[in-house]
Amino acid sequence: QVQLVESGGGLVQAGGSLRLSCAASGRTISYYAMGWFRQAPGKEREFVAAISYNSEMTSYSDSVKGRFTISRDNAKNTVYLQMNSLKPEDTAIYYCVTDGVMATVASSWGSWGQGTQVTVSS
Repeated sequence: QVQLVESGGGLVQAGGSLRLSCAASGRTISYYAMGWFRQAPGKEREFVAAISYNSEMTSYSDSVKGRFTISRDNAKNTVYLQMNSLKPEDTAIYYCVTDGVMATVASSWGSWGQGTQVTVSS
């Protein structure tokens, strides 16, 4: 059983940057893929990015590719999402996930954090 706690969200101007962190506890994340989803009000959860257990494979949605970077530090049991060139359409609650296999479908991930709000102003 793992607990995931996101942090780093906030309000940022369009074009700005933000780095989200996800701290895991309860077990090591070293053997597990990690990912990020986001959800805007009234919308379905949307895949953002995922990273393999050893950081050798990453995956991004087309909407964030080239702007966002997912990374992890297994020694610190933490995964990150660096978000650059932010757009108003990036506004959402961002969730850290694990217990999946690099899937883009939300239901394929078994463990979720509570989320952190990211708001990008025009």
